[in-house]
Formats: sequence, structure tokens, C-alpha cells
Amino acid sequence: MNSRDNSIKSFPGTSSRRKFISTCAACGACVALAPLASMSMLPTPSANNPGFAAATKKMRIRIIYALTGVIQPKADWPNVGFDNGPVMENINNALKKQFPEYEFLPVIASGKPEAEKIMLQDKKEKIGGYIVYQMNPWIPVVQTVAASGKPVVYADFQFGGSGGFLINTSGFLRAQNSNVGFVSSSRITDLFAAVKCFEIVGKGGSVAEFVSATAKARVNLTPAPGNTTCKPYELQTLSADECRRRMKESKILAVIDDKPGPAQEIMGMPLEYIGFDEVNKAWENANKDVAGTVVDHWQKTATIVDIPVETLKSSAAFYMGMKSVLKKHDANAITINCLGGFYGGAIHAYPCLGFHELNNQGLVGGCEGDIRSAATMLAFSIMTQGRPGMISDPVIDTSKRQIIYAHCVASNKVFGPDGPENPFIIMTHSEDRQGASVRSILPVDYLTTTLQVDQNRKQILFHQARAVANDPDDRACRTKLCAEPIGDMEKLFRFWDWGWHRVTFYGDLKAPVYALADAIGWKVVEEA
Repeated sequence: MNSRDNSIKSFPGTSSRRKFISTCAACGACVALAPLASMSMLPTPSANNPGFAAATKKMRIRIIYALTGVIQPKADWPNVGFDNGPVMENINNALKKQFPEYEFLPVIASGKPEAEKIMLQDKKEKIGGYIVYQMNPWIPVVQTVAASGKPVVYADFQFGGSGGFLINTSGFLRAQNSNVGFVSSSRITDLFAAVKCFEIVGKGGSVAEFVSATAKARVNLTPAPGNTTCKPYELQTLSADECRRRMKESKILAVIDDKPGPAQEIMGMPLEYIGFDEVNKAWENANKDVAGTVVDHWQKTATIVDIPVETLKSSAAFYMGMKSVLKKHDANAITINCLGGFYGGAIHAYPCLGFHELNNQGLVGGCEGDIRSAATMLAFSIMTQGRPGMISDPVIDTSKRQIIYAHCVASNKVFGPDGPENPFIIMTHSEDRQGASVRSILPVDYLTTTLQVDQNRKQILFHQARAVANDPDDRACRTKLCAEPIGDMEKLFRFWDWGWHRVTFYGDLKAPVYALADAIGWKVVEEA
């Protein structure tokens, strides 16, 4: 999970490695990777080919890895302690082998200052183009590189940089005359196809032609739509009027910081801010015997429990504390700035298991103090008479024609409190390997509907997909539902200016979503 998608209060989110890494004295945290050798040539330098080094007659391509450190030093995607060294080595070696006609110059940048110093240095280096690899989500590097006007291939290290990659890519797609082509694929050959497009500029072509060629290569390499037949499962929804009535009778509690705040509304649903202290006090006062029965329930129903029992007890007490706070305020939804609260010492357990339990019961536990997503979860859980929504940090993999909905919280009763259960595993929270969270092995071959609401826009973002798999990759969040979008895969890259989070429900909600939007005077925006 990541805390960058929060809503604002007005409704806003080794030895081998040491051989090729050396410290760049001019730029502090910037670590320069030794340039890779090249073996053959492209056409000779000319006014139209400024990226060719006169001495080598090879196009020089700078690879910039945007990340905090070679060994991930803090909680973030992929996870604390992750070793990026072998990943970068593999990419460098693969590019060197595939493109002996280019000279690749790899470096690391951990932010805008380092990126600016690299760009200043590169004015003397006759760089013909850039590859920017987003290794962590929120390292602001690609914007500075794009400002150079040089052709840029922007690549996502999936389950590492995906959030920032999607948001930045959306911006580039909306910009006029963008010089950035992008790759969102787990397959190295898709990167090769984009890098090959540098030869267009090398032969005197325009940057616009380069960008167009990368898009064409990406589309050509994306598989055609597969089988869209989905398993049937009965879904009964409320009428728009009844849904609105029940929404007005609901309440969302938002725990963002230490201070309570005045009540507001989102989609007609009351919203009240309460402080960390109230939730923390409820956790402290939870009945230990009753908490023990909750622990017993989790131990019996989870397929695997991979955390200490004391952590389970603390999580159970937090769940009970949230239940008591919901009852006190006559609310049926709560969202907590969990990462900020936990790291700041304002709360002493992750709420993930508690959220899991609330969502299984037809209530709403929403991650990261994200009010928009909590409102999305509540509105459409009401509409579907208790089906839980899964808030997620999506990842897009064009090589499989998939969107992967990833988070450390998910229900295991996706068809509602009275529906069948699916297996789940209790593990640590992924980014920091602390606390307790859930990997839910969600059912496949069903239609899903993914939504996000925005009070300011008065719009509902919408797409549908067929659930096809669960990805067990240890990087990033624990639950990862893989789905094939129904519609235009390329269009799906355009709407991440809304923020990273989405909320996924099982079932075909298209007609009732449109009916509710019409009833409240909002618009549905189909993102695929």
C-alpha cells in the first residue's frame, strides 16, 4: 500500500555490483554506473544526428534508474531491503547484447537535483536519447529528463515504480508534442522494441516519429483480447433512489491526523473527521478475551498464518477498536491514514486485518485515509447490498494484456457477507515487512467492475475486466488480482491524473452505476 493517493480534507493520495557502481562526486546521492562497451556503428555523425559520438560513431543512450538506493532503504515499493542491483545489471547486459550499435551509459538518480546534474553533464556528452526506468514509485526524475526535448523511453519496473509511472505517463499522454514513449511490460523484448525506435532519430527522423513508433510497437506487441466469457453469479442491486436514501443514512469516519474536524459530505454521504487518539484509545481498551476469539477465528480460517501470535492479538484489538468507534459515531465506514499513523507512532498496529474483517461483514474499512476510495467502497457496497470493494494500487502489463489490482487488504467474501469464501493468507505488510496484512486468493473467471469517484469533478471513473489469475510475486502489495480489461487497453493509460487508487467489485455494475450517476447529476467516464 502507498500513502500518496490520499484525499485532502475537501475531498481529495555485492561484489559484482560494486564493480559497476561508483559514487558521483559532483552529485552526492547520484551513483554513476560504468558505461557499457559497444561493438558496432550506426551512420556517421551529422547535424541531423547530434547523438552520435564522433569518436565511436555510436548513438549514446543514457539509462537513468530512478530509485532511492541500490538496496531499498525504506518502506516503499518493491519493499524495504529489496536489492535493485541484479535487476539493473540484467537490464544493462540485455540492452548491451541486443543493441551493440548503441553505447549505453547507465546512472542512478534519487530525485530532481541529481537528474538536473546529469542533464547538465550530458550537454557535453552528446547524448542522443534517454531510457528512464522508474524503480520506485515517487522518485521525480523523468520530468527533468523529458524537459531536455531528447527522445525518451520511459519504462516501469513493475511492482516497483508502477504508481509514479502511471501518473507520469498519463501526464505525458495529455501533453502536446510529448517526446516520451513508454513501456509498461514485464517482458524485456517489449523494452527492446521501444529502444529500437531510437534509430529513427539516429537516421534523422523527428522525435514525434520516435514517439509514434514506440506506441505502434507497444500496440503490436499487446496480445489480442482473449476469452471474455465470465462465470455467472447472481447480483441484485438496489434502485438508484433506494441507494441514494441509504447513502444519506450512512457515515464515513476519516482518521487522517490527530485532530477531529467538522462533518462534510461526499456523494451525499456524511463524512466526519476523528483523531488518531480516539482510535488508539479504543484499541487500548479492547477486551482481550474477545480479541482472543477473533485471533482463533483468523487462525482457523486462514490457509497460512505467517506472523507472530502477539501481532495477531494486536490486530484483533485494533479491529475491535474500530468496531466500537463505528458504533459510537453511528457510522458504517472508516478510513485511516494507516501508514502515516503507524510510522508516526500515533497508532500501534496496522488496521489491515481489521479492514479485511469489516469488509467481509458488509461494512467498509478503507486504506490510507483515502476518502474518495472509501466513499467509492461504501456507495457501491450499498448498491450491491454488501459486496465489498477492493481498494488497490493498479499495475498495467501490456505483455499479458492485464491490469493487476494490488493491495495488502482484501476481503475473502467478494460476493457479499453471505456468499462463498475464498482462501486467504495472513502475512506481514509488504512494503516494510511489519505488522499483519492479507493475501486474498480471489476467484477467477468472473467479471469485475472497477470504479473511482471524484466529488469535485462530479464524475465516476469506470472500467470492467475479467479476473484471470492471482500473482504471488513477493514484491509490492500482498494481494494481486490479475484481470484482462474489456475495451481499449491503450485508453487505460490516460486517466491516472485522478490518482493511483481504484476500487474493484465483483459483478457487472455498469447499468446501476449509470443509473446512480444520472440520479445525482454526475457523469460516468469510461477509462477503457
